[in-house]
Amino acid sequence: MKKNLLNVFLLLFVGVLFTQCKKDEYEVIKITKMISVEAMRALPVGVSKAIEAKKTGKIYIYNDYLLINEPYEGIHIYNNANPSSPVNIAFLKIPGNVDLAVRNNILYADSFIDLLAFDISNMSSIKQVKRLNDVFKQVYSTGVQKYLYYTKDTVVKKQRYTGVVDDISAYSSSSSQSGSSGQGGSMARFTLMNDYLYTVGMYELGLFDVKDASSPSYVKSINLGWGVETIFPYDNKLFIGTNTGMHIFNAVDAANPVKLSTYSHVFACDPVVVQGKYAYVTLRTGTFCRQTVNQLEVVDIEDPTKPKQVALYQMQNPHGLSISGNNLFLCEGNFGIKSFNISDNKAIGSNMLQHLQTVKSFDVIAGPKSLIVTGEDGVYQFNYSNASNLKQMSLIKVK
Repeated sequence: MKKNLLNVFLLLFVGVLFTQCKKDEYEVIKITKMISVEAMRALPVGVSKAIEAKKTGKIYIYNDYLLINEPYEGIHIYNNANPSSPVNIAFLKIPGNVDLAVRNNILYADSFIDLLAFDISNMSSIKQVKRLNDVFKQVYSTGVQKYLYYTKDTVVKKQRYTGVVDDISAYSSSSSQSGSSGQGGSMARFTLMNDYLYTVGMYELGLFDVKDASSPSYVKSINLGWGVETIFPYDNKLFIGTNTGMHIFNAVDAANPVKLSTYSHVFACDPVVVQGKYAYVTLRTGTFCRQTVNQLEVVDIEDPTKPKQVALYQMQNPHGLSISGNNLFLCEGNFGIKSFNISDNKAIGSNMLQHLQTVKSFDVIAGPKSLIVTGEDGVYQFNYSNASNLKQMSLIKVK
């Protein structure tokens, strides 16, 4: 009961804080709403004709498709065979959705507290094949009648507020290393590896068996403590970012991941990506991140039981990041996006290749055909064959 009350309090706190201004006299704030579980499950779910997004959330690529989440509304589906001219082909309405991952033509997506599975082998005729009830309980109140608490963007006249907090119920999806799966960004809270879907909530790691892709089953959850933010899979390990550090789990036994260590840092927001024997962690101020720290940390994980920092670089307000070969692409929020050569990870600070200051960036995927960046005004795609000279290929604008 105490945990439920704490969740409700946090969402009520989130609900009065603004996100961005649309006009000089107006702004968008998050208003907390309540819905019964019974009413939630009666909301329509399914594919419809393509529509423009009003806001972008998490991004995911699967084969030639680019999937763009619109928080709490659903998923916009683009044919991205030609990144210079992506085609909006459908909208999959999923109330309460903020996360997604795909394996063997099955799309996994959250709908408030439930996990849904969709067959997307035919994008013009997407079918829901499974619903697992009550598997995500962070924003949940129990009693005689069960209720959910969630936030919705609402346009109001400007007022003054004293803080800024991100939506704490956000999830995401990360790249996979098993089966025919897709690739997500570094803000991931969903990931697929070794026939399992792993999800992280605010305080736990969830495990789902997806050996039969169209019929996922809930296995268990592992308590991680408060402040869990992201998850990244690499070499049969799970790297879990929290606002106080990075947990490393051995997932060789996929159904029973074992914690190897925790790399601790100051209280700050913390996405992480891994390549080879190094993890790259960004820490930033803002949102729940109370410290005045904006930096990129390089962590030696050759011995995953004893991670150690080998380098630290000051940044402006780092968010998501992605690696391709010897190049690191780092989102700097309102300060743009940067590319670095990381062949010498002890000299990254002096090896910045480019800084695009006009793109307000949140997360990035270095995909097989393009560098995909979520920005304030939409989803950008760049040709990154030359990391010193990113060339814009397209922009999917928000409405």
